[in-house]
Amino acid sequence: MLGLLGSAILGGGVAVGGYKLLEPARPYSPQAIAADPNVRYTSELRSSTYTVPEGLNFTAAAASVTPAVVHVMTEYAPKNNQDDVSRMDPFLRQFFGDEIDQYQGRGRQQGPQQGSGSGVIIAANGYIVTNNHVVDKADKIEVVMDDKRKFQAELVGTDPTTDLALLKVKADNLPFIRYGNSDQVKVGEWVLAVGNPFNLNSTVTAGIISAKGRNINILRREDGMGVESFLQTDAVVNPGNSGGALVNLNGDLIGINSAIASQTGSFVGYSFAVPSSIVSKVVDDLLKYKVVQRALLGVQIREVDAQLASEKKLNTLNGVYVMGFNKTSSAADAGLKEGDIITEINGAKVNTSSQLQEQVARFRPGDKIKVTYLRDGRENTASATLRNSTGTTDIIREEVASVIKYEGASLTPVTKQEQNKLGIEGGAKISGIRSSNFRETGIADGFIITRIDKNKVQKPQDVQRYLEAAKETEGALVEGVYPDGRKAYYPIGQAQ
Repeated sequence: MLGLLGSAILGGGVAVGGYKLLEPARPYSPQAIAADPNVRYTSELRSSTYTVPEGLNFTAAAASVTPAVVHVMTEYAPKNNQDDVSRMDPFLRQFFGDEIDQYQGRGRQQGPQQGSGSGVIIAANGYIVTNNHVVDKADKIEVVMDDKRKFQAELVGTDPTTDLALLKVKADNLPFIRYGNSDQVKVGEWVLAVGNPFNLNSTVTAGIISAKGRNINILRREDGMGVESFLQTDAVVNPGNSGGALVNLNGDLIGINSAIASQTGSFVGYSFAVPSSIVSKVVDDLLKYKVVQRALLGVQIREVDAQLASEKKLNTLNGVYVMGFNKTSSAADAGLKEGDIITEINGAKVNTSSQLQEQVARFRPGDKIKVTYLRDGRENTASATLRNSTGTTDIIREEVASVIKYEGASLTPVTKQEQNKLGIEGGAKISGIRSSNFRETGIADGFIITRIDKNKVQKPQDVQRYLEAAKETEGALVEGVYPDGRKAYYPIGQAQ
């Protein structure tokens, strides 16, 4: 869990609007009702023949959705710790400091670790959407259907910026859920949350949409690319609901349940879901390009409030205030200036940073959007061509790290499966040691380099870059891990 806000990995009760389910029975008394305006329904009414109006019955939606919500079971290989780290030469410790000390006093973990979450079948041929945090770094992913069938799942792609992931199982004619339009969802509308809280399969809870466009700062990233514009509901969501479905009473998917607001780790009132408008776009990108296409308007903004309105002498409290622009800003090229107030994107009103993010995140680099803004109290409209993070309109392709030769050795990328197994991110595997300039270092074939000094190695090219820079100094310390989990450190002097 992250502070007061926690993911619902591992996310039952039913909240029925208007009923005091825990209220003790009391004799019917008009005087008692008049004296307590909070009592809306008496015990006599609970046993009445009252019929729920058409459109407010949850059974049809629950029956259609439940078969298409799956239990996602993950397995993580044990991470072995290097026992001889504590015996490392004190001279080498200066390179890593506390980063080495964290390994001391920790025993080896026995057996694989397991995790649990939910997923939603969105296509009859086996595509399943879930949360990224449900499957992140998993060594093995299994999917258990509502009818108890079990499948091994392949990870198609992930998007940490929206906390979404796409899985694929080898099956056909599966039940699936249709996308609904989250833009049309209204605050106060009834919704159902379906998932597997606490390993309680196929649990359905009910609530209403409490708010839209909610930013809860759970996807904070150093690059500022996290997209948060959650649907907030009071449908009960608990650990294990993550990746499950949020649907309307027609059974249409309007969100993927992702987080809860809690100080205890369990539901205390509010849950949050990624809206289907973002889910559908992310899934489409992962299927077409293997990587999500993030389009950027290139503006630095601040929400308009009473304080800002007073400081800038604004005559409105609506919209987002343009504080500045990025170097390659499509908004600036479209004619916007610092001090403008953006009020709409393609006709959709934006009053918060998260609402602006959500609208722009639906598009790809090269797409044009209509930006409505106020300048000196007058409304203007501009057409902006969105760009990617590199400042171009090109589609970003999945980066394929290549094999390189360096100092006579071969450096190859580390597979995603091996990264998950060893608990690392990136790295470069070295081979051909005997015929290379690394033969005197003690490094053996198969060693995966993860750091050089304090520089993180993501791909083979990083090894060449950092070691070339180290030739100008007194050498470098190479850190890494062998395929069996053994960690190792090797000091390397000037040019080998």
